[in-house]
Amino acid sequence: MERIEAEIYERLGKVIDPELGRSVTELGMIPAIEAVPVGEGAYDVTVHVELTVEGCPLSEAITRKINAAVASYPDARLVPHIEVSTMDDDKLAELVAGLKAERRRNPFNKPDVKTRIFAIASGKGGVGKSSVTANLAATFAALGYDTAAIDADIYGFSLPGLFGVDTQPTNLNGMLMPVTAWGVKLISIGMFAGADRAILWRGPRLQRSLEQFLSDVWWGEPDVLLLDLAPGTGDMAISVAQALPNAEMVVVTTPQPSASDVAVRSGLVALQVPMRVRGVVENMSWFEHRGERLEIFGAGGGARVSEQLTRALGHDVPLLAQLPLIPEVRETGEAGRPAVLDASGALRDDGFGATFRELAERLMR
Repeated sequence: MERIEAEIYERLGKVIDPELGRSVTELGMIPAIEAVPVGEGAYDVTVHVELTVEGCPLSEAITRKINAAVASYPDARLVPHIEVSTMDDDKLAELVAGLKAERRRNPFNKPDVKTRIFAIASGKGGVGKSSVTANLAATFAALGYDTAAIDADIYGFSLPGLFGVDTQPTNLNGMLMPVTAWGVKLISIGMFAGADRAILWRGPRLQRSLEQFLSDVWWGEPDVLLLDLAPGTGDMAISVAQALPNAEMVVVTTPQPSASDVAVRSGLVALQVPMRVRGVVENMSWFEHRGERLEIFGAGGGARVSEQLTRALGHDVPLLAQLPLIPEVRETGEAGRPAVLDASGALRDDGFGATFRELAERLMR
């Protein structure tokens, strides 16, 4: 490889594949570079790119980054040309085998893992746990964190709808690429064919589904992983605690006693399994009407859960946030965009956005 081609190849080492989180050179996606002089200090540069799958939805983003990397070369005027093809079966199989070898076990249990893991739980359904998960994940992503989310509510999955996802994960020889929406990497049983039927799974199969979501999906090394748990204290909550002992539980409740009393029981799971309860979020705390806060569901539920869990667990379980009841949260969420984001994907600059920003920052502290 000539000097200029070698230097371009080195620069392409900083171009990261958005799905695999590795450089295009490390993944073997740049088989050749040709630089042809066309004048003094000027070259036509052809970069051959081999994508992992034909029709890769991120091909435009990858080629745009490659173009920018070549054009930024400081010592000559370069005119880049990108020739895109697809890896042959043998090369793809070798790549995937190498990636799978790195992730033969649950990657989030490695001693040096940097990912903060938050399991969002509730004692009962209907308190807005999935909505809190979706908006919190979108907030982390908007704040610049590499964010992933697993819909661990196998029977009542809802994250695909809340993020507007209607596509399936890309399958690379048995390794799945999570679907990215609003900056969040997502996986859910609701993304697969047949998920519109009733799911009648028992404990062992539920646990296996979680293990597959953790080990058979290429997550890279996210800063934050959120799990939307099923309500209550059933099999999946126990499986999460066993598979991810470094996870921190966030309990979601509403103000009324019928919800907060049950929410305490979900937090008390931490007495039986190795999981720390990080705090409590009270949802639907009030509805604002003509400048007046109406406590439609009563008051004090979040504080009650916080106090009872602090006493029972022997460590501080703070009330992290109180979220208002806003019809827009439902309307926007059902339309496929987390309500904490504006139409451009930026974090809202109103009180609702500020509350989620503060919640995310408190969790990361």
